Order: sequence, then structure tokens, then C-alpha cells
Amino acid sequence: MEKVYLSWEAVEQLINAVIPQLKTRHYDSLLAITRGGIIPGGLIAEKLGITKVLVASVDFYSDEKSKMDWPVFMQFPVYSLLYGDRVLIVDDLWDRGREVTSVKERVEQAGGKATTFVMHYKPQRSIFPDDAPDFFTAITEDWIIYPWELDRAGYGV
Repeated sequence: MEKVYLSWEAVEQLINAVIPQLKTRHYDSLLAITRGGIIPGGLIAEKLGITKVLVASVDFYSDEKSKMDWPVFMQFPVYSLLYGDRVLIVDDLWDRGREVTSVKERVEQAGGKATTFVMHYKPQRSIFPDDAPDFFTAITEDWIIYPWELDRAGYGV
């Protein structure tokens, strides 16, 4: 696996390339998954004119007895904000697919219609062989380091 450092310019080019596809549908709201989906979500919301921007935060904890990872939502919009909405869910990466899939299920439980977008999709690592993001900018096997992660990951600028 190779480390790929993306520039801000590369991120903008990737998003701009998929905007025409995203415009084929209408969205009432955008739901960014923290932390990776915040920046691409903001860029997409601006380009598509989506003014209702929400945030979800989910993590996974293992249950040793059942050997299952269960989602724990630290933050999620109240269901009334999603009910009847066409919601664009945005994250930076679909690695195993757990975060995006869990958020999508919860949006649908709230009565929303979910569409998913990720910057990078790793189908070979996904634990959901029959599911995939609706939209993505690229398929990769690489370790993607986004420009907003450089300081946090200790890579420097």
C-alpha cells in the first residue's frame, strides 16, 4: 500500500469532476460524517447550493461475546430534520464501509432517502460486498492522506 498525499488542488479537481454526476439528483440536505466528511461536504454543499448541512459522528466498539462491532453515534441529527428529505451523505473514505453504511441506515430509519458520496472507495477492503457508495471520486488501494490531515497525522505541511 502506497501513501498518497493529496493537495488542496487535487481535492478540488476530484470533487469538481463528480459534481455533474451529483447534479443529476436533487438533495434537500447534506449530512457530513465527522471528521473526514466535513471539508468535502462543505465544498459539495457550496457547489450544489445545499443550505441544510448536518453532521453525524459515529464510532465502533467491539462486543467480545458476539465478536461484532456495534456503531455508537456520538452525534446525529434529530429524525425530524431528516424525515422526507433527500439526504446526501458525505465522507472522505469508504474503507470497510461501516461508517457510511451505518449513517445511511439511520437516515433511512428517520424517514429520509439517502444517497452516499465518498472521496475514495476501497472495494477490496469493504465488508459490504453487495453495497457501495452511490458516488465516489476514485477507487484506490492506497493510503490516502488528505490535506486537512497533515498536521493531525504528524506529517507536517
